[in-house]
Amino acid sequence: MVASRLHGIPPTIFAEMSALAVRTGSVNLGQGFPDEDGPAGVLAAAQKALDDGANQYAPGIGVPALRAAVADHQRRHYRLDLDPDSQVAITTGCTEGIAAALLGLVEPGDEVVVLEPYYDSYLAMLQMAGGVRRPVTLRSPDFRIDLDELRAAVTPRTRFVLLNSPHNPTGTVLTTDELHAIASLAVEHDLTVITDEVYEHLVFSGSLHRPIATFPGMAERTLMLSSVGKSYSLTGWKVGWATGPAHLVEAVVAAKQWLTFTSGAPLQPAVAVALTEHADWPLALRRDLEQRRDLLVAALTAAGLPTSTPQGTYFATSDVSGLGWDDGLAFCQALPERAGVVAIPGQVFYDDPTGPGRHLVRWAFCKKRDVLDEAIARLSGADLSA
Repeated sequence: MVASRLHGIPPTIFAEMSALAVRTGSVNLGQGFPDEDGPAGVLAAAQKALDDGANQYAPGIGVPALRAAVADHQRRHYRLDLDPDSQVAITTGCTEGIAAALLGLVEPGDEVVVLEPYYDSYLAMLQMAGGVRRPVTLRSPDFRIDLDELRAAVTPRTRFVLLNSPHNPTGTVLTTDELHAIASLAVEHDLTVITDEVYEHLVFSGSLHRPIATFPGMAERTLMLSSVGKSYSLTGWKVGWATGPAHLVEAVVAAKQWLTFTSGAPLQPAVAVALTEHADWPLALRRDLEQRRDLLVAALTAAGLPTSTPQGTYFATSDVSGLGWDDGLAFCQALPERAGVVAIPGQVFYDDPTGPGRHLVRWAFCKKRDVLDEAIARLSGADLSA
């Protein structure tokens, strides 16, 4: 019997759709993991750490070399000065960082403003923590924040903003004006901001990622979460970090110690190598992803699926209503049989599955070029109409 705190939380859609891809022999454009590994030098560093005996528990807060590398990363990219001993903690991926942050900070009944659609772990962890969601919906096709809705979402019971930019699943990168509006609200209402920035380096031409922690009055109230997985194509390593004021990082560690206690010991020195010796690797990945994005967006649009051009991340979102579908889940369930391709229905990222995301579908373009070409060929040759 499942505990009541988990009632109403469905199994993650990613496991379901990836299993469907395997079962049907379909090209998996659903789950966001790349087909190619990260830098060879980083893989070699992990093997060296294994050989050198880094196979027992690491410190719960993370090995010193990685904490120092993360602090240096924040300084180089964002001019944020952090004490690696008190303002940096290593997590088992950003997903654990989100869980530990919410469990460590949110009291039952606290309201949390969150951008909708949202990554599915947000819903699960907010419910487990007893938090109350106050969604602000990004609506297709532009997926921008309605600032009036943002202001209306804040009440006297609101204590947190859970922010995700670059944004999964829409690919939106928040603008300076949008971030300034959020920062102003946070300062005015004394809100703590928790930011999921795992796609921080995967931002395409014409857009710029600026952490909200860099805005006036925000460094002291912002907990930043990120990881090595997306920027370095090492999603299976599950090594992430939390940075910010010491009291917020301390709350993360307080919860993490009862979740995983510690994170992969031989991988942490290798991630330090990635951040220090392969700092430019994400730039090449970003350029390559931008080309793959353009290829897939053009092909989907030509197939009768108008698709927003994402400003960042791995993902593009299509509207399937023009082909007669009013339910993205039904479209995705039929797609393996129709075209031999798997995607993710957009409504799973919304509170109301019959609401503004019901006709949307998310595709991942972080795949090898030949995999994308095969998916495009299958989609182009299929009857996708309802």
